[in-house]
Amino acid sequence: MLTRIRNGQQARKDSVVSPASKLRARVLDVLQREGYIRGYREEKLGDHAGLRIELKYFEGQPAIQHVSRVSRPGRRVYSGAQELPRVRNGLGITIVSTPKGVLSDAEARTQNVGGEVLAEVF
Repeated sequence: MLTRIRNGQQARKDSVVSPASKLRARVLDVLQREGYIRGYREEKLGDHAGLRIELKYFEGQPAIQHVSRVSRPGRRVYSGAQELPRVRNGLGITIVSTPKGVLSDAEARTQNVGGEVLAEVF
């Protein structure tokens, strides 16, 4: 899903479609709260559900300059609440899967929870 967002913004698309899952929807909730996407909605893709992601631009430039996955199936990355990485000295966000749900790094620090570091965005 992150690669589809990256490719869609490089191609200056208004929206992109990705297969739906609960985790992807929660990650999109964080991106929408932090102002990196305009929004998303569920739609039917043949036999399966999909997510249409509305991309956001500012003065012709994509709102997301960089998005990368941190934790991968071959190498999971976990972090405590105080050790969560800061992206671009606080200008970006880290998306973290915690026992209290998928949160940004700032929300996880205020709630004092750590978890699996999913992605970094700026």
